[in-house]
Amino acid sequence: MGLFDFFKKDKESTTQQASLDAGLEKTKTNFFEQLSKAVVGKSTVDEAVLDDLEGLLVHADVGIETTVKVIDRIEARVARDKYVNTSELDRILREEIAGLLEDNNSGSTAVLDSAGTTGQPYVIMVVGVNGVGKTTTIGKLAHRFHSAGKKVVLGAADTFRAAAVDQLIIWGERVGVPVVSHGMNTDPASVAYDAVRKGVEMGADVVIIDTAGRLHNKVNLMNELSKIKRVMQKVIPDAPHEVLLVLDGSTGQNAFLQAKEFTKATEVTALAITKLDGTARGGVVIGISDQFSIPVRYIGVGEKMTDLQLFDRHTFVNSLFKK
Repeated sequence: MGLFDFFKKDKESTTQQASLDAGLEKTKTNFFEQLSKAVVGKSTVDEAVLDDLEGLLVHADVGIETTVKVIDRIEARVARDKYVNTSELDRILREEIAGLLEDNNSGSTAVLDSAGTTGQPYVIMVVGVNGVGKTTTIGKLAHRFHSAGKKVVLGAADTFRAAAVDQLIIWGERVGVPVVSHGMNTDPASVAYDAVRKGVEMGADVVIIDTAGRLHNKVNLMNELSKIKRVMQKVIPDAPHEVLLVLDGSTGQNAFLQAKEFTKATEVTALAITKLDGTARGGVVIGISDQFSIPVRYIGVGEKMTDLQLFDRHTFVNSLFKK
């Protein structure tokens, strides 16, 4: 790495950190204002403080099961250390939350580094309900890979919404990557097949397939996603290499429900949690990562193409607790 590349990478890292800090600002402000009220006038972490903390974590959409785990861990430390000062609570809470989160950054980097190195495209099938930012996430993913020098092909297989097809085509033009589309009301599996085949023919590194997100009939959704997988495997036997579920972080507990339904409908291997900048419910990242044991691969913290960031538990938790 040359000196110019080093400074460029350092600048990008600083910019991303600033975006993450800004994106989590609402969550931080809400949580720490309430936490300060809970410990005012108290010197030790007692039962009343823990009760208040439990309520704050639930309110931040960390989820009840994960909140109970966090409180149990802190209670164990209080019992072990005999005396825990309220001034230490931030640090303890930071450590325990980081301990619950999987360290997914290495996996995310591996995807970027390994894409295209096997001699065939790395195929990502993207799932999620309408309105969560699925197509936008695909566009930002395409930008991330394209900026890293990877050849990318997009497949517009959400053929039940004209807006989804049109939006993906616009993203393709914006990023500068080809989009395979058969238009609206066509066979999604056929689109996916042609996109993967085009990826092979042009020596692409990554193929990203958009899919329809209809949860009103889980059986039909399961059958459709299974069919898309089967036809892609006619071209690349082990495709898709990743099934990425996109969730809207601003919907709080509804994101948990969507994760539950989609993990029943198909084998989800990674998560992208979007729209964290518009909500005080950033704790949803912690709860979903813990409860579903699926790596959070990306988080969305803004509107810019660069605001879809690789998730790293340490960076995330440090930003969450930065005052």
